[in-house]
Amino acid sequence: MNLTIINSTDADYPARLHERLGEYTPKALSIIGDFTRLFQSKKTALFCSVRCPGDKTLAAYDMARNLRDDGVAVISGFHSPVEKECMRILLKGNQPIIVCLARALGKMRLPSDWREPVESGRLVLLSRFEKSRRADKETARRRNELVAALADEVLIVHAEPGGAIERISKMIDVWGIPRIHLNSVN
Repeated sequence: MNLTIINSTDADYPARLHERLGEYTPKALSIIGDFTRLFQSKKTALFCSVRCPGDKTLAAYDMARNLRDDGVAVISGFHSPVEKECMRILLKGNQPIIVCLARALGKMRLPSDWREPVESGRLVLLSRFEKSRRADKETARRRNELVAALADEVLIVHAEPGGAIERISKMIDVWGIPRIHLNSVN
């Protein structure tokens, strides 16, 4: 898979990042996959805290199936257990998916179930990090900010009080990004 770097000064760099992140806009994005079409698609961000009540977990899986069946482009870090299971559900469809990583893409081994979706142009891997080899709390926070900044609308399955997703939720409100709620997609 080819790694593409787009700089913040390039014409195809998402303007929304400058608007929402301001001085914290990444100087460059590392990308695997056909990003041009996916960046132009309407994107629904998916967030869920690591701990999630069972009823919300089940509703999230139903919502992922609905998003998949409706062909909605989904962007997420796909890191928490609920997000990972939603990714598994989404991979069974044909809709666009953008995975934002909390580490550099440079030496990443692509999971086997991601290869065909990347090759067919419906899965893009994205990172704002050049050197970070492992995800940590700081890189996860910055990754989540990137996910939110690129989104047209947001689905927060569950945000633990005082947790990282609650912090992102507040940022989403400041940016005025519309929210969708569990069970709201046909």
